Amino acid sequence: SASLISTLRSYLRFCVTRGEPVQGLMGVLVSPPNWPQATLPKALSEEEVARLVAELGEDASSTRRDVAIVRCALDLGLRCGEIAALSLDDIDWRDGTLMLRRTKGGRADTLPLPPTTGQAIADYLRLERTQTSSRALFVRCIAPQGRPLGPDGVAKVIRQAYARAGLTGHSAHALRHTLASRLLASGGSLKEVADVLRHRSLDTTLIYAKLDTPSLSEVALPWPGEVA
Repeated sequence: SASLISTLRSYLRFCVTRGEPVQGLMGVLVSPPNWPQATLPKALSEEEVARLVAELGEDASSTRRDVAIVRCALDLGLRCGEIAALSLDDIDWRDGTLMLRRTKGGRADTLPLPPTTGQAIADYLRLERTQTSSRALFVRCIAPQGRPLGPDGVAKVIRQAYARAGLTGHSAHALRHTLASRLLASGGSLKEVADVLRHRSLDTTLIYAKLDTPSLSEVALPWPGEVA
């Protein structure tokens, strides 16, 4: 690994200071290539999504706030920080839109509010949200009650939802990857995925092409010896 190579180089430099003839070994240590977009995003399968959604609807320990948070991540691909930053003033119920004022790219975006997400938020506001002077959409339901829920709190809610559904090995960010995967599976283009995820550059979205296995199979070269 790169860290091992760095450690060995440091050791060899130390040996040089002691007069040991190891200069020739320095050129042998080559760092492994760091290919951009090399890591495959880890998304939930359709079966895992079904289990997660079913748990949200049936498990009595799932609060309406938790349901709304998971739906924001799954239906809109919002990051934990973006969910935590949502305000009551960001929802336009008449137009069915959601305003993101603080995004990773530092710009404001207006998103359509899917019916499932809007209903989950409405149920939370109408039936469960703690009375508080805070304008934050999602607030703490345990002490200190009514305080805004931060990004770490949002991530914890999502991880707990995974646990209740029996899902392991997924980060909170995986729901964003899942939205991209589902868009591609339903025939969406990379440009459409980039628009939904609000990527400034299409290069950022290219990693999701690895999730589109059918399309990759169509353009992949046949293995030597296979019948084309």
